[in-house]
Amino acid sequence: MSTETQGGDDLEDRVANFLRRNFPQIQMHGGSAAIQDLDRETGEVSIALGGACSGCGISPMTIQAIKSRMVKEIPEIEQVNAQTGMGGGDDMGGGMSPSFPGETVDDDGETDEGPEAPF
Repeated sequence: MSTETQGGDDLEDRVANFLRRNFPQIQMHGGSAAIQDLDRETGEVSIALGGACSGCGISPMTIQAIKSRMVKEIPEIEQVNAQTGMGGGDDMGGGMSPSFPGETVDDDGETDEGPEAPF
């Protein structure tokens, strides 16, 4: 086994261990984090958050934490791209935003008052 391959595998292991060690709440809350791509030459890694992360309102904060901490803790990593796969194209996850009664408007133009109480 060449040292180049061994070093590459070590980097991937360190990124995976970083995610497990620093963000156990992702898995505890039904989410997942996986390395999609790792470019050893440029130091760029792409992470995909899945499961419950896809609709989670705090996934943008989780993504920001991953981005800022990984480049500090793993010197070979220069840039982190992360997303939840919900679209949006903003590289912030594009997850759903929570809405509350009175904030949205129905298709017929009426303000959404939320669900009716059963009593």
